[in-house]
Amino acid sequence: MPTNLESFRALALQVTCHAVNQTSNRHEARSLMQNSINRLAQQIAASIAFIGFDCRLIVLPEYFLTGFPMGDTLGGWAEKACIEMAGAEYEALGKIAQKHKIFLAGNAYEVDPNFPGLYFQTCFILDPSGSIVLRYRRLNSLFAPTPHDVWDKYLDCYGLEGVFPVAKTEIGNLAALASEEILYPEVARCLAMRGAEIFVHSTSEVYNKNLTSKDAAKITRAVENLAYVVSANTAGIANIAIPIASADGGSKIIDHRGIVLAETGAGESMAAFAEIDLAALRRDRRRPGLNNLLARQRFELYAESYRQSHFYPANTMLEGEVDRKHFLQTQQATIERLSNLGII
Repeated sequence: MPTNLESFRALALQVTCHAVNQTSNRHEARSLMQNSINRLAQQIAASIAFIGFDCRLIVLPEYFLTGFPMGDTLGGWAEKACIEMAGAEYEALGKIAQKHKIFLAGNAYEVDPNFPGLYFQTCFILDPSGSIVLRYRRLNSLFAPTPHDVWDKYLDCYGLEGVFPVAKTEIGNLAALASEEILYPEVARCLAMRGAEIFVHSTSEVYNKNLTSKDAAKITRAVENLAYVVSANTAGIANIAIPIASADGGSKIIDHRGIVLAETGAGESMAAFAEIDLAALRRDRRRPGLNNLLARQRFELYAESYRQSHFYPANTMLEGEVDRKHFLQTQQATIERLSNLGII
């Protein structure tokens, strides 16, 4: 059995996303993805050699393999850019994790045979054996299907623990947050309820030297859950029409007190690495006092309000494929209903 570690180093690896949007078929897209994995293999090896072999956790940015769909139909993007749950891309990334004895986290678009015609944006964690120990599907997305859109069937397939998975490993209890979900406190809280100690956060967002809403949320999620946040941003997105540096910079590691331990500027970088002190986190979680916000939670106060409230509807994609207009139309209908109720 592996020895549990009380401290180790983590890295939020900031790399350029080479988008597959302009490829004409699945074969070309897979070739670009493999090129990205080959580059990552070199960058990860060099980063570990510089940081030290106690670097046990590396987090990659959001959709580092493919970019995001721009004008593609749901079916078209699934065919071209989405990887399979036991596909060659996971196998190649698993070999990197195995070679360097690391936990490797990232985010990819993924198809699931239980939901034909759809795809999910999936956060994954590979362990040092190369196996997937966590698969989390993004629950809040403006233009992509989520488990909530097929809620009843998803629960039948995976249960609530599959919606909010936490991997209990020798480097702590790991959970994933996808991109803008850092702005949704309920997601992090449901993971913390299940023991999450470290949130791996794959993102692709606008970087600003001033405090952004997402950066404020990263600090808040860390403090309110007494958890580390390891947030990896893209170093720009190549091969699409938007300017490459629109989502570039600011990868960071935040400790359970809300202190930014490491942060990088723009461009490809391994500068956002820091020590994860699990012993200190666990001491603070077990120490009575004002700052132990996790132990002071009174969830029964809020449960009935959540149970009575219905905002964005569930199960809107159970009947098969929809076009992308569906997402904004559903949101607009929600806004109108909440306005009529006098809530907004």
